[in-house]
Amino acid sequence: MDARNQDLVAATREMQKANYFTFVMLINMSPFDTRLEGNVTFLMPNDRMLANMVLQEGSVSHFLLRHSIPSPLLFEVLEQFPTETTIPTSLPNCMLRVSNNGRRNYVLNNVKVISPDLCVAGTSIRCHGIDGVLSEVCTSVGNYSVPAVPCLNSTEPLCKASPPNSLTFPPTSTPDRDNLTHSPTLSTPRATVPNVVPHRSDSPHWLSYGRPLNFVIFFMLYVIGMYH
Repeated sequence: MDARNQDLVAATREMQKANYFTFVMLINMSPFDTRLEGNVTFLMPNDRMLANMVLQEGSVSHFLLRHSIPSPLLFEVLEQFPTETTIPTSLPNCMLRVSNNGRRNYVLNNVKVISPDLCVAGTSIRCHGIDGVLSEVCTSVGNYSVPAVPCLNSTEPLCKASPPNSLTFPPTSTPDRDNLTHSPTLSTPRATVPNVVPHRSDSPHWLSYGRPLNFVIFFMLYVIGMYH
């Protein structure tokens, strides 16, 4: 098992420990996508919020890309971005606008980060709990996405900002999704998949398929040397 796959296994365990079972299930239901396998920060609504959401068939990847940032960022890094900063999501042409009013009131678009740093075991995946589902209408900048490039040193506490030059994502290895043995076992999604949310006593049990800105900070997140 390579290091990236180990990080995904560790992250899903941490998500489950924090009771984000439905988000883990969506990760396992999504088609293989290297953008969701490592070098990523997940923004996770809880089970109750996801139970009230209807996903169209085949839209799981779109949802996860919209709820992720293409670099592993601890909350102490996010806190350094001032209000009106825009952060790229893993979904092309979709940005998150920061409203930074301190640790207890840090907002990305329409949601607040309420449970920071839930995934810390690995080096290439971070995750934070949020108090809602990110709106479908993203904050867009131009007709392109801002790609991420690996950091020069995986031990750097922060990723530096730089203008959107002609940078590309680095090649990534192909992890073995079959090794996620500690996540819930899920069947292949069909046209309709009722009752796919794990039973929990404190939340509903169903998930259906069916301004200009004052300034915009484009930044690239450098993540090189994730492996030793």
